[in-house]
Amino acid sequence: MTPDALIQAVELEKRYGSVVALNGVSFGIHDGITGILGENGAGKSTAIKIFLGLLQPTSGRAIVLGEDASRSVEVRAKLGYMPEHDCLPTRVSAAEFLTHLAEVSGLPPERARTRAADTLRHVGLFEERYRAIGGYSTGMKQRVKLAQALVHDPRIVLLDEPTAGLDPAGREEMLDLVRKTHREFGISILFSSHLMSDVERTCDRIIVLQGGLLVQAGEVTDFTTETETVFVEVDDRADALIAELEARGITVVAEAGGLNLHGTDDSIYDEVRDALVAAGAPLRRMAPRRRALTELFARDGETLVVGGDE
Repeated sequence: MTPDALIQAVELEKRYGSVVALNGVSFGIHDGITGILGENGAGKSTAIKIFLGLLQPTSGRAIVLGEDASRSVEVRAKLGYMPEHDCLPTRVSAAEFLTHLAEVSGLPPERARTRAADTLRHVGLFEERYRAIGGYSTGMKQRVKLAQALVHDPRIVLLDEPTAGLDPAGREEMLDLVRKTHREFGISILFSSHLMSDVERTCDRIIVLQGGLLVQAGEVTDFTTETETVFVEVDDRADALIAELEARGITVVAEAGGLNLHGTDDSIYDEVRDALVAAGAPLRRMAPRRRALTELFARDGETLVVGGDE
């Protein structure tokens, strides 16, 4: 076991009859934002529910803040949980709902109302706080679900598919909120998702589950190291730039948003500079390309987990 881990899975196993949801996995969740990544059915939600004390493991242990998650009621009060599925009351306002939850957590009524308002301001729903939740959009409901997980000021928040059902703009706003929550409040976050791009943009560390087994674990930066490829984005005359680069013996692969250039050493930057000038192409951005998680977890032409934008 890792002494500084906030949450630890120790040989954790969960069976539903003949179905094995978790198969003896061990890993730790530390301070910061940790992504638990895997396709649907990989065991992510099962692990979260065991950490919350909602499920009992078949064998092994779940240690949360130094205590057994299945036995300690006190430790559960230090956790926040954003479930994947829609489970919000429809006929009450967000302000009423969060105030009630804050009171249940032990705050007196006046402090509970203040805490609810502050939390709704944090998630961008302050102006809409008195509307019935049933009239909210999907994105607004996701924000209420995040707010209810935060209103009692937990030590750790467990988010189960927080971008589910959101369009690309709504997903990016939710990811910004997750990062802001850790940055401003210091709350550690376990972020469960099947979307590699969400995890890559948001998390410090990743844990990858597949079929109930631990596939990978480590710092995101360890997996997304710089490659020998240079990414170039120009505002105009991309075709002329490609011609100039290829004339210099540089392999160019065009993709949405820019060009990937394959070189053998740092001299490629001098070649790109000269080609930009010769082509008259205004440079917007040039940087070493980083490996994406979708590339890392590719095997035999298929990805180990579902990734990318939906």
